[in-house]
Amino acid sequence: MCYSTYMPNKCFKYRIYPTKAQETLLNNCLEECRWLYNHTLATRKDAWEQEQRSVNWYQTKAAIPTLKMERPSLSNVHSQVLQDVTMRVDLAYKAFFRRIKAGEDPGYPRFKGEGRYNSITYPQYGNGAKLEENRLVISKIGAVRVKLPRELCGKPKTVCIRRSSTGKWFATFSCEYVPSPLPEEPKRIGIDVGTQTFATLSTGEKIDNPRFFRKEQKALAKAQRRLNKSKGQPKFRKVVSRVHERIANKRSDFAHKLSRQLVNTYGVIVFEKLDIKGMMSQHTVVFGNKLNKSIADVAWHQFAQFVSYKAADAGRIFLQVDPRNTSKRCSRCSSIVPKELGDRIHDCPHCGLVLDRDHNAAINILALGLQSIGLSVEAHAF
Repeated sequence: MCYSTYMPNKCFKYRIYPTKAQETLLNNCLEECRWLYNHTLATRKDAWEQEQRSVNWYQTKAAIPTLKMERPSLSNVHSQVLQDVTMRVDLAYKAFFRRIKAGEDPGYPRFKGEGRYNSITYPQYGNGAKLEENRLVISKIGAVRVKLPRELCGKPKTVCIRRSSTGKWFATFSCEYVPSPLPEEPKRIGIDVGTQTFATLSTGEKIDNPRFFRKEQKALAKAQRRLNKSKGQPKFRKVVSRVHERIANKRSDFAHKLSRQLVNTYGVIVFEKLDIKGMMSQHTVVFGNKLNKSIADVAWHQFAQFVSYKAADAGRIFLQVDPRNTSKRCSRCSSIVPKELGDRIHDCPHCGLVLDRDHNAAINILALGLQSIGLSVEAHAF
């Protein structure tokens, strides 16, 4: 069981439009950061392998002035951006040791290949990057035009500039803000997600699966064939990236709009907590990759994340419950009714309840969520 937690920071992402000269400077900045990342990683790796000596973040950060003397081009990058690069290496190592401790596949931190370092961060807003009307003034880069569809909310803390795989540039501002709770709402909802329908609500409403990847599959296959014939030419690689970007944008837009609708309508929202990686691994063995493609296309985790942070901001209650047996348990008499994956109707031999399988599961999910916070689910009329 998990509750959404209040996050004091809110992110605002804007597209920026550097000139050709500014874009060259930004690309050079990314390459310098990539070099520093690889150098820092090599330093820590060699120190351990050759001397059994650990090098921490403070030591790698303190080495930056000396590296600037050896590599003058590092001076073209803001000092705090360089410090953030060494912090990223440190975070990569911390994640590596955390996975070892948890008994997971650790995945040692890897070196960044050419073009594989795509973002820089200014940890203090105003120190290296700040907004001035419709321009983002970046140290050593200049004033870059920025598209502002909405104003920043709260106090800006950090700025991250990112280059997308299609060559677009974005600036993300992390701001401290005061949340604005919505009026109290007594309505409660349980949500069962699926692949045939995107989601089924405990009210019985079904939300159609938009299948964004399936709709773009032909265009993606065509772009990938051209890329293969071109032997990896960058312009054809960018076409493939554009198709993936279009799919991701449509999926994100859909999830944002639906999550906002749910948060505005219901005071308590209960999701099933799914082990998506485990499901995909299991389905690979049983069904092959066909079902995995459908699971990846619906992006349940992204949808749950959007609902979670919107609920936290609005003062709503967001819960996730263990979905075990929610499809098999009868929502009226609580008897277990075995089902195969293809069985779409819940037909209880004990109490006679006949109900759509996913609707039955959504009611059970809602009941589990309300039970976890000491509330009771209202009787449903069937």
